[in-house]
Amino acid sequence: MNLVSEATAAGGEVVEGGGLPGEPSLKRALGPFALTMIGVSSVVGAGIFVLSGVTAAQNTGPAITLSYVIAALGVLIVALCYSELAAMMPVAGSSYTYVRESLGLFAAWLIGWAMLLEYLVTASTVAVGWSGYLVGMLGQMGIVLPEKLTQVPITMSENMEFTVTGSYGNLPAVLATLALTALLAVGVKETARFNAFLVFCKVSVIIMVVAVGVFYIDPALWHPFIPQNNGQWGHFGWSGVARGAGLAVWTYTGFETISTCAQETRNPKRDLAIAMVATMAICTTLYLAVSLVMTGLVSYTNLDVPDPILVALATIGPKWSGLLTIVSIGTLIGISGTLLFTLYPQIRVFYIMAVNKQMPKSFAKVHPKYRTPVVATWFTGIVCSIVAFLVPLDVLSELVSMGTMLAFGSVCASVIIFRRQQPDRERPFRVPFSPWLPGLGVVFCFVLMLNMAQRSWIQLIAWMIIGAVIYLFNRRKLGAVKP
Repeated sequence: MNLVSEATAAGGEVVEGGGLPGEPSLKRALGPFALTMIGVSSVVGAGIFVLSGVTAAQNTGPAITLSYVIAALGVLIVALCYSELAAMMPVAGSSYTYVRESLGLFAAWLIGWAMLLEYLVTASTVAVGWSGYLVGMLGQMGIVLPEKLTQVPITMSENMEFTVTGSYGNLPAVLATLALTALLAVGVKETARFNAFLVFCKVSVIIMVVAVGVFYIDPALWHPFIPQNNGQWGHFGWSGVARGAGLAVWTYTGFETISTCAQETRNPKRDLAIAMVATMAICTTLYLAVSLVMTGLVSYTNLDVPDPILVALATIGPKWSGLLTIVSIGTLIGISGTLLFTLYPQIRVFYIMAVNKQMPKSFAKVHPKYRTPVVATWFTGIVCSIVAFLVPLDVLSELVSMGTMLAFGSVCASVIIFRRQQPDRERPFRVPFSPWLPGLGVVFCFVLMLNMAQRSWIQLIAWMIIGAVIYLFNRRKLGAVKP
């Protein structure tokens, strides 16, 4: 029995369209092009404009391109698994929905709890990256924003040591998050139209950076391509490449955003798979081109900054100062699109969890005019803005990667379980070489998680324990709709 019919039989909570009785259904308005634009907008953002420099400087050196290739190959397997499950179950909820049907309510709650960490922190990470580029661009114009309003109040080392910075928090990140939350509250169709413009600006900027920068590359900066390990695991050498691949995984999470659009897609059995594969192909090409040019323009040791692409372009001479301004503005526009569609999936996960009584019922309320889950939208935006205001970028990126890989691994495992439990169920799209390819996806995610910093594991375990306690404390209420 599938999710919709099953929940209806259990008490009528879920109706056709996946909502609560008496509530408007989500509007099916998205086709393959719009979905691909959403995927590209979600993937190409802070990962390429911000985290690429931080990762190159701290973990990989020029070998960040290898990290992107490793991450892309593994995430492609995960994307194929998402495509099969999304075509089978074209409703909102993504990993949460798939695990709920394959492993049951408790496992689904934990994955939904991990996705809350993944998406909320991803949006906060992107907002911090947006703020960094804004500060850098204004600085080039001679406008200096006070550090007390653009830096987080506390930083944390890999050994869990805290340092007080003296700043109040990252105000630009808060303002950007709340502005885009307001746009999401208006409607998915309007948001998708605006997003197509954002994607055009973003991809145009990347093409300009590569087209100009390639003529100024100094190949000597690529030697050694894999810098020698400095004695710490994950800091250069092959362990650094592995750590970089783990960090790079979250930069590809935009394709997962596509799966959360299933309930608003016109033909989900076909369009979702097309959009996921197209998104992976486009974004991997862009990532590799930018990382090669960036590390070929400036030493990787100089890229541990909020605006690494601008730092790299600044080395090509004053005659390209106009390009620097265009890239700065285009980057801000591009990261805005990423922030927009990293907020979006968490809202839809909250919505479907509320439908299944695993979140407050108000999160499933749909606005009668805009047909968007308005309470879930504003709750997500406010929480993300608070996290972006207080938490530093490096801590955010590690948290995102851990939550992402846990969700990815669970989806790959769900494909294997569904093939055994429901072998005759209609599958408009099938992952090839199952169960070996999905199994490889599970191993890929687990191996990359092992290469993450100790603080990442401590934070993830603490988060999951909190989630388990909440579930057990409210198990009667959360178990109202049984799997």
